[in-house]
Amino acid sequence: MAVEVGDEAPDFELEDQARNKVRLSSFRGSKNVVVVFYPLAFTGVCQGELCAIRDSIQDFSSDDVQTLAISVDSGPVHAKWAAEQGYSFPLLADFWPHGEVARAYGVLQEDIGLALRGTFIVDKQGTVAYKVVNAIPDARDLDEYRAVLAGL
Repeated sequence: MAVEVGDEAPDFELEDQARNKVRLSSFRGSKNVVVVFYPLAFTGVCQGELCAIRDSIQDFSSDDVQTLAISVDSGPVHAKWAAEQGYSFPLLADFWPHGEVARAYGVLQEDIGLALRGTFIVDKQGTVAYKVVNAIPDARDLDEYRAVLAGL
């Protein structure tokens, strides 16, 4: 079942590239959260999107905003990719059970076991304020995220 705008965001806890546990609900009451699902590390479109976030990090990681990027890749893959690309925001491993968080958000493409390019902006109350889901080859528009975050 897909998560829609106005729904309470499904909570999750996943490990980041430094093996720290990150729980979505830990940001409740303090930060809006940009949850970015992407198919795979080390791929062209994914790298372009996450590098764009990295290069505009002041818009996506601040006292008011936290970005969490999620894929089915393992923690060691995320660690290597983050080190190579200079990603300072959490890359979360939805590795096992495979795609469980992507499935909860309705963005796991079951036949190939990868997440679609889903983005969910969760407000400080834990409610989904924005949602966009793109097909795997289609990049997203960061300016849309900025506009939604400016309105929260």
